[in-house]
Amino acid sequence: MAWSLPAEGLNLLLTALLQAQLGLRAVLHALGLAPDIHGQPAWPFAYRIAGEMLALEPGHARRVVICIACLLLAGLSLLVSLAWRRARPGLWVLAAAVLLLAPWPEPHLLLAPAVPTSLHASPTGFTAQAIVRGQRVYQQQCVRCHGADGRGEGVEAAQLPMWPPTLNGSLLWKRLDGELFWRVRHGMRARDGSSTMPGFGPPLSHLSDTQVWEVLDYLQAHAAGQMLQESGAWTYPVRMPDAAVQCRHQPPRTLHSLDGQRLRVVADAASVQDDPRLVTVNLATNASDPECQANTPELRSSLALVLGVQPAQLAGHQLLVDRDGWLRARGQPGQADWSASDLVCRSGAAPVALASTAAAGDGLDGLIRRMDFEPVRLLRGGFPH
Repeated sequence: MAWSLPAEGLNLLLTALLQAQLGLRAVLHALGLAPDIHGQPAWPFAYRIAGEMLALEPGHARRVVICIACLLLAGLSLLVSLAWRRARPGLWVLAAAVLLLAPWPEPHLLLAPAVPTSLHASPTGFTAQAIVRGQRVYQQQCVRCHGADGRGEGVEAAQLPMWPPTLNGSLLWKRLDGELFWRVRHGMRARDGSSTMPGFGPPLSHLSDTQVWEVLDYLQAHAAGQMLQESGAWTYPVRMPDAAVQCRHQPPRTLHSLDGQRLRVVADAASVQDDPRLVTVNLATNASDPECQANTPELRSSLALVLGVQPAQLAGHQLLVDRDGWLRARGQPGQADWSASDLVCRSGAAPVALASTAAAGDGLDGLIRRMDFEPVRLLRGGFPH
């Protein structure tokens, strides 16, 4: 039976490879070999590590780990030989044999085409304001081809060389943020060189870099809501949109500043009892002494998007957010209690067997325990984010 890399080991490998590429970019930027482009250092190579293949192919990931170990062993052998200050033929032969016998992966599996913004990170913070601003830009610039529902069936779609892809599937999660940004900003071409989507930088459009990032935020929120409505689940992790919040006896802060605590977000409840297991955030403007209150129109609109409902239908919904800031569970209007079916963002692993200490009928306690013991991870381009 072939040795397989455990999930935690794979996560460490992918994280290390991403950090290695970011570190290399930082060094090249300091040396003037990776100039700034669109506000961040450019990735100066035509290829990057194909994290998506490592995440999908256990055998490929295993070969990469073995090769890294072989490189370290060969390097250690050479260092030891140099430290002895005289030639050690045996160590040189060992290093050469290790490198020759290593199961080197196929280049097309190890490397993926890159663009200068491949490793760029979105600067928006996935705020409710950014999502709403991105929605306005989408309606002005993108809806004619991609359609109001994001399915690629806009009124001008048929005039394009290729029909636009649906923006409601996995596309926005499988690609790196920086590569999505590049394609919106600079356009896309088919293999024969023909344009399949124009770029939205000058001279066609005067969208700023920030506006492009905000469009991507809106597309992610919208796609999450469409997935939830169609399949009953957030197939990919979605972060709680950030917004200003006022908590009892505390200065104003942001929702993302509450990361590390579990949140319960309640839409338009006049009175909600505090729960020591989580921080309750009420969206109602007339709530009676809420633990925390956030009632900006942008937050209401962005939460309606990720739920796949109209803002007028938001009342009565509840959301559970885990300690890492991911939306995990949804309670619908009129629902009496929480249940396991409300966990609509799962880790993908088999449920952890937990000895229940909750009172009978307390489904919320069970959900909280599942959220804590089965964390989710977001992968973009195969790399953890």
